[in-house]
Amino acid sequence: MWMADSDEANSQDWPDTPPPTLALTLGDRLREAVTRLAASPRLQAWAGRFPLTRPLARQQMRGLFDLCAGFVYSQVLYAFVTAGLLEALRAGPRRPEELTRHSGLPEPALRRLLQAAAALGLAAPRSRGRFGLGLRGAALAGNPGAVAMIRHHRLLYGDLADPLALLRGEAPPTQIGRYWTYVEGTGADAPAPDAVQAYSDLMAVSQAMIAEAVTRGFPFRRYRRILDVGGGTGTFLEHVAQTAPGAALTLFDLPPVATAAADRMAHKRLGDRLRCIGGDFTADSLPSGHDLITLVRVVYDHDDATVLTLLKACRAALDKGGSLLIAEPMSGRPAGERIADAYFSFYLLAMGPGEIRSPDAHGALLRQAGFGRITALPGPMPDLARLILARP
Repeated sequence: MWMADSDEANSQDWPDTPPPTLALTLGDRLREAVTRLAASPRLQAWAGRFPLTRPLARQQMRGLFDLCAGFVYSQVLYAFVTAGLLEALRAGPRRPEELTRHSGLPEPALRRLLQAAAALGLAAPRSRGRFGLGLRGAALAGNPGAVAMIRHHRLLYGDLADPLALLRGEAPPTQIGRYWTYVEGTGADAPAPDAVQAYSDLMAVSQAMIAEAVTRGFPFRRYRRILDVGGGTGTFLEHVAQTAPGAALTLFDLPPVATAAADRMAHKRLGDRLRCIGGDFTADSLPSGHDLITLVRVVYDHDDATVLTLLKACRAALDKGGSLLIAEPMSGRPAGERIADAYFSFYLLAMGPGEIRSPDAHGALLRQAGFGRITALPGPMPDLARLILARP
């Protein structure tokens, strides 16, 4: 067994080779050899000079710097949105002095923010000293869900100030955890009406993009009675109603959320097609008589024990031959691993009980709950929501 050179081991004290108990495969040894070469200062210097490797070396250095500067970038984005510059520039190019009056920032500070935003593609210089939206800013302006999440991220930034304390379980109660108190409690722990409204508003605007993607990628027309569990104020089922006009729809969520959903659906003139039922799936049975149950960004909010309870409740509520559809970010896909394994993983860590799972981990829980035919489906936005269809 190896020992550190000092009494207090740290990352710099670890040996260059793993403990002998950790056997490496041939593939692991090859990858380790490559990474050891890449970590060599002499090789890095040579790669930066050699014409064929210089572009790759520079790309890696830029990527490394982006990781170091990522928090600053996110704060520029947050300031750009919350100062109202996104909305102001969406209306057309503006001179800095106009934006000073709009944002309340002094002109030197505003120019600094505009230059930073332009460097990130959020803004772009125009003629006569004006600024307009950059292409990335234009994409953001057309996505109200992303704007709502950027504003909401103020809570997350505070919670991640000491990520190691959060990982060790030593951090104080998080702001994100308090925001999402509704996840774990009803009755005496039921959220206040203003908290329900804040949650409902955020979910309604952020769910739209996911709802559009899922309804494009799955044939809801084949089903007659659809139950959405944890459906918030009904944004997802509102999209399902358009793609499956003949289906009867039911939403199940915590009582105050279901009440808000019923009011919203009545305003949308969907009240005759969409029932809203209040309850807690950890204590109450789900409404029965459905040939499809959907869980859209619900499973990852909870630990394995709670998820297993939910999946068993879904199994019991399905008609014979019915199906369960899970749609959420999942681990283990290279194209989306930054979103799932980095962003969502740490967001859920701050929130408390949730976990990002791989399709295999979902499959294991589904089998424990009594589902036997489990299929991973392609979807139009796999980075944000992958689909799993399960049948008993």
